[in-house]
Amino acid sequence: MFSNTDTAGRLALVAAVYVALYTAHQVADHWIQTQHQADTKGLPGWRGRAACAAHVATYLATGWAALALLAAATGWRPDPVALLAGTAVNGLTHYLADRRTPLRRVAEWCGSGDFYRLGAPRPDRDDNPSLGTGAYALDQSWHVGFLFLSALVIAA
Repeated sequence: MFSNTDTAGRLALVAAVYVALYTAHQVADHWIQTQHQADTKGLPGWRGRAACAAHVATYLATGWAALALLAAATGWRPDPVALLAGTAVNGLTHYLADRRTPLRRVAEWCGSGDFYRLGAPRPDRDDNPSLGTGAYALDQSWHVGFLFLSALVIAA
């Protein structure tokens, strides 16, 4: 059992790691990711898998950079095993969601299939794709949820 001081310190560490990972997520998903990766990562076959893996690699590198800055600014020394485990959670879940089909299947299974398709361009229509789709909202909420789990693992 932890004292209140220990608990407060652990809570602060989880919060700081989460903020670093969330910040890195926003930068990596919207600034670092290349247009090719964004357009290709959901395609079937090796071309899609390779684009998604390349995106996840730069995504994780951005996260590690944010955590390194956090460590440099605070003196925090992450446990290497916890860091690798949290990174694995973050990377694997990000890859799954960004391959598109697994996330769509989860949405269908949860009864959110209609929301997943909300705002998606319709076949043979001149619809304008945008970030305002249900698929994008579910993708981002998936990532944010697993960022929290990753932060808990890394700060353990």
